[in-house]
Amino acid sequence: MKQGVISFVIPCYRSEHTIALVVDEIIRTVATKPSFDYEIIAVNDCSPDGVFGVLKEIASQNPKLKVVSLGKNMGKHAAVLAGYAIAQGEYIVDLDDDYQSPVFELWRLMEPLFSGECDYSTARYEEKKQSRFKNFGSNINLLMSVIMLDKPRNLRFENFSAMRYFVCKEIIKYRNPYPYLEGLVLRVTRRIKTVEMKQRERADNNSTGFTFKKSLSLWFNGLTAFSVKPLRAASLIGFLFSMFGFALGVITVVRRIFNPEIAAGYSSLLAAIVFTNGVVMLLLGLIGEYLGRIYICINDSPQYVIRDTINIEPEEGNS
Repeated sequence: MKQGVISFVIPCYRSEHTIALVVDEIIRTVATKPSFDYEIIAVNDCSPDGVFGVLKEIASQNPKLKVVSLGKNMGKHAAVLAGYAIAQGEYIVDLDDDYQSPVFELWRLMEPLFSGECDYSTARYEEKKQSRFKNFGSNINLLMSVIMLDKPRNLRFENFSAMRYFVCKEIIKYRNPYPYLEGLVLRVTRRIKTVEMKQRERADNNSTGFTFKKSLSLWFNGLTAFSVKPLRAASLIGFLFSMFGFALGVITVVRRIFNPEIAAGYSSLLAAIVFTNGVVMLLLGLIGEYLGRIYICINDSPQYVIRDTINIEPEEGNS
């Protein structure tokens, strides 16, 4: 750990026109407090645009910009963990590459860390500058994390956060290929504070690279990686349906005894069979998802693959 140094981790994807703005704002903001120094770790998540070329040019002029280029697109959370593995600062800040994170609010974000109020501080935006679809997905993810991870309802992790060094280093001990940052943070500490601020608009015309498929994948990571509650829910649903089926069977027999003229209900019976079989298949699919992820983890599927680095010494990558 380097005292007085702030490590900025930026996952980069489709940010050719914005990353230079983000880097420049970080440098100007840290310069307002001479007692602090910085390092910037930009992780190119196999971006399809020219962001790596931009990062390479900036890094050739500024050795404090460290670049990690991944071999394939591994997703934002894996890219952030790749940056965490390099970070050496006393404090670690992660932010997005699209200029939406208000870096000029850095010192307000970090004040709870400086005062000892918390180990992890995250922005809380008055209004999210994103599409309705993305807001819907974020709200579903929030509900899932509250139920499955016991996260406080008033806590919402955003794309601009800061933490102490020990939190970062505990997080990167997780080596499995399905990282979920909220779950990893909550495994390490519950001393978390939120700081009210305004999110900015994107500085380019690109839409987010977070597609429906990626949102669904992230949601499954949070659902299955850090909680067995879905399996317990499956057991409960199975028990309830068994009791319902038993009760329905008893009622049918009793009614038939007291009224032999009651005709057997073929359509209702068929509907019940189709419905219960659908529930059984859904729960089996959930169990299969757990087993599949266990199988992939046993086979040591990589969390991320580093193809190239700039301004990074070999020992830094092994921290």
